[in-house]
Amino acid sequence: MPTAEKIDLYKLHKTEYAAAKKPALVKTRPAHYLTISGRGTPGGTEFQENVGTLYSVAFTLKMAQKFAGKDYKVCNLEGLYWGSGKEAGSFDPKDCEWLLIIRVPDFIKEKDLQQTFAQLRAKGKDGDFENVKLESLDEGSCVQMLHVGPYNQENRTIDQMLAFAEEKGLTCRGKHHEIYLSDPRRVPPERLRTILRLPVG
Repeated sequence: MPTAEKIDLYKLHKTEYAAAKKPALVKTRPAHYLTISGRGTPGGTEFQENVGTLYSVAFTLKMAQKFAGKDYKVCNLEGLYWGSGKEAGSFDPKDCEWLLIIRVPDFIKEKDLQQTFAQLRAKGKDGDFENVKLESLDEGSCVQMLHVGPYNQENRTIDQMLAFAEEKGLTCRGKHHEIYLSDPRRVPPERLRTILRLPVG
């Protein structure tokens, strides 16, 4: 069966994923994501279970599309985090809401997602797969910066981003966004690379 060239969404939208160790403004376009939501400590039991569920759906969906001649690379895990009454870029990691997301091509539709659920069930896979949704995200203009180091030291990077936004006369809005470039199971904390993004207006 003929297969199209594999799509790499990060390469197609490389300006949205370019980040240096200093704050910069980026313009993002609307994008489609597989999502799953939760609340509590990032990295906790519920969080990890949801990561596993999201990836199960993402890879099963990708393989079905590959066999249909529409191959693409599964994107990195990303996360949105927020808490009630908190300032932009700040949240209580012990009690926050989060939305885990994986970007997918625009040609992925709801029917594809439903077929993926059915395929996983037919294989006897366990998991709350139906909690995974297909959603669009439109963040527009954002301040973005590469954070190198442990997740619990992100505040120093966020402070630079907030100061940069203030200098530009911009106000942060929306949710704190993280794009994970490293696998914490394989990379030591001091070498973790994470793109931090704050929508501004």
